Amino acid sequence: MLVQRLWLKDFRNYASVELYLTGGITAVIGSNGQGKTNLVEAVAWLARGSSFRGATTDSMVRSTFDRAVIRAEVVDGKRTTLLEAELVVGGRNRLQVNHNRVQRQGDFIGNVRATIFGPDDLVLVKGGPAERRSFLDDLLVDIAPSNHGLRSDFDRILRQRNNLLRQASGRNSPEVSASLDVWDSKLCQVGEELVARRVDLLEGLKPVTGELVKFLSDGSSELQMFYERAWAEEGLEQSLTRVRTDDIRRGTTTVGPHRDEVRLMVDGLPARSHASQGKQRSLAVALRLAGHKVVTSNTGSNPIILLDDVFSELDPIRASALISLLPKAQTVVTTAGDLPEGVVVDRRIQVEDGAVVSR
Repeated sequence: MLVQRLWLKDFRNYASVELYLTGGITAVIGSNGQGKTNLVEAVAWLARGSSFRGATTDSMVRSTFDRAVIRAEVVDGKRTTLLEAELVVGGRNRLQVNHNRVQRQGDFIGNVRATIFGPDDLVLVKGGPAERRSFLDDLLVDIAPSNHGLRSDFDRILRQRNNLLRQASGRNSPEVSASLDVWDSKLCQVGEELVARRVDLLEGLKPVTGELVKFLSDGSSELQMFYERAWAEEGLEQSLTRVRTDDIRRGTTTVGPHRDEVRLMVDGLPARSHASQGKQRSLAVALRLAGHKVVTSNTGSNPIILLDDVFSELDPIRASALISLLPKAQTVVTTAGDLPEGVVVDRRIQVEDGAVVSR
């Protein structure tokens, strides 16, 4: 997979830019705040349908403007696809595939697949369970875009159930109970399918991640990964029934796939609390690389690799190890300084104040 051309208009600090990209490694170089990450964010938006930095649409549109455009020509095997996303302030984004308008984001996502490494990847290990659930769910979408619909359906049903719980104002009634029966049934159907796919994915990730962790730690670390759900023993339907009174009192759903955990253990101890920061960073890198390998294995196509200021957070040994492990795929690296020794760059792009000043 290759993003061959990229156009931006009024995106972040870019008034207008057109880039021709190649395979191999492209280094985007510039001082902090000049727009390096914004280029990576644009490509990542096409893959995720949202900012990997957690930014709102409004913040991605250039100041004083009401819309921004990301357009890309993507080559995957013998197929070339033209994608366009118009990000609208305070409105609905407009998406096109080969000049044809698509109404659902799920029909847009999947035309670009990307593996994104960022300086905040440590949250995969040190952050809360939501970070690790999102990691799995994003990989599921990369493997099969239809999983975006499954995840969206679950989120929608969960919102509806929570709205009903809040409207109950802490009081149960026959009407509230009957409505909850309906939403519980829907939540079970979609939620159990989502969890089944998460668990299958995790089983595929385990051996790959484990080998990568060993490599990055010179064979000194053993990794274990577990998918944990509080409702596993009695099932989701019975669990929702059991906690219904408490859910009504609290006004929120307290059990379900949205509360599940992916437990990471290094050498028999929780990685989140007991692993050194160096081991935590190695594990985060291993998770990203393993995800890339699993997606490639399932789709037959290498996702684009986006490395946003990653090397500033890695010591020289881990940086060199990461470079040695990168698969042969289109790779975009951003950096404010020198790249680690051993990185062979096929192309350099210099950015300054929202403009490409040299290529």
